[in-house]
Amino acid sequence: MEAMEIDAEKHLQRKQSLYESLDEKFRIEKETYRGQQYSQIYFARLHMMRTLIYSLIPNWKPHLPVCTVLGLEEGKECIIVGTLYKHMKLKPCILDEYSKERSVAPLVKPHNFMHSDDSLVLEDESGRVKLGGTMLLPSVYVTGTVVGLHGKETSAGEFLVQDILDADLPPQIELPLKSREDKYVVFVSGLSVGSSTSNPLQFQLLVDHITGHLGDEKEQGIAAQIVHVVIAGNSVAVPRGLLNGQNLASKDQSRLSEPIKELDILLTQIAAGLPLDIMPGPDDPANFSLPQQPLHRCLFPGSSAYNSFRSCTNPHSFELENIRFLGTSGQNVDDLEKYSEAKDKLEFMERTLRWRHLAPTAPNTLGCYPFTDRDPFLIESCPHVYFVGNQDKYETRLIKGSEGQVVRLICIPKFCETGVAVVLNMRNLECHALSFGTEFSS
Repeated sequence: MEAMEIDAEKHLQRKQSLYESLDEKFRIEKETYRGQQYSQIYFARLHMMRTLIYSLIPNWKPHLPVCTVLGLEEGKECIIVGTLYKHMKLKPCILDEYSKERSVAPLVKPHNFMHSDDSLVLEDESGRVKLGGTMLLPSVYVTGTVVGLHGKETSAGEFLVQDILDADLPPQIELPLKSREDKYVVFVSGLSVGSSTSNPLQFQLLVDHITGHLGDEKEQGIAAQIVHVVIAGNSVAVPRGLLNGQNLASKDQSRLSEPIKELDILLTQIAAGLPLDIMPGPDDPANFSLPQQPLHRCLFPGSSAYNSFRSCTNPHSFELENIRFLGTSGQNVDDLEKYSEAKDKLEFMERTLRWRHLAPTAPNTLGCYPFTDRDPFLIESCPHVYFVGNQDKYETRLIKGSEGQVVRLICIPKFCETGVAVVLNMRNLECHALSFGTEFSS
């Protein structure tokens, strides 16, 4: 009896943290679709980014005049600002797919559509010009990026690029110095509950660790310092074969709803103890195009009963204790990998920050809503933590900007394949992988 009382006294108090959602700009409830074209989102992007790049030119090359594409003169050095378009001979075309539909040879989808003959064009409202020279690499840039270019027009009508001005990292709010104690945020993605690769035991171990039901006193003490959980997309695996537009038989209906019910049971265990954000991913029952809207609360009758449960947009932006987080479920980086090259996923992430645009390939090759007067993917304030979900492996890096910005980049691996979640310490932005192997030796 005495031992039980001692245990009861050791009950750990979970730390709290101040949360503010910044998802408002990714919500489309107030938008009205009037059959508008995608050109308007490009105009909005160019207008916003050009104003920004113009403000950087005086510190870059103040002696050079700024021209429009139409105002170029042969041999005269100047700066032009516009949107890049990349000509790619391997880029898939929907008409080609339609014409090849009845062909005997199967269509092999390549992982990357790069080719040595790819070329770049810069366009503004006045016109477009082909870009030449070796400064601007087609392998790095993608359609939709807005840049400033120093160069001159050649006799062949090309613009010979001599230097490039990217927008670079946006301004960042200062990291708070007070209350610098250990507080942890757990990131996990690609749970794929209901898929053949998903291991229910692995996910349960993660839940038990987060909620403090696993490990010794020291580990439970660390678990009590977890103040937030973010689930970055692809939480359920819905059997796609059933979704063929026909009315579903009752047994098929239960097959569709079973994974979501299972996910809700596990999320309820987390939401009962600490705040939880869930983002939709490409495989989740949400709209396909970015920004994806929050998963409907009726899918989660158990966990949505708690006010600690939040269904969020993708991309997702929020602040914890004045530390700014920004992340996606991975579509923006996966699409960049198809149309450009980098040594790793972190480099793609860094590029999106330096271009100040979360998804430069939208709407060209990445589905997005046709906004008319704004582009919600512009990054106006630099995050302290930038994460992408559903990657092949865990990777992280700290990058620094010219004005003292510090950003922690995190690739969150697919949990169903790796059994790995990521833990970030808000005190110093350090992070480590949390691995849940379920291989037991007899």
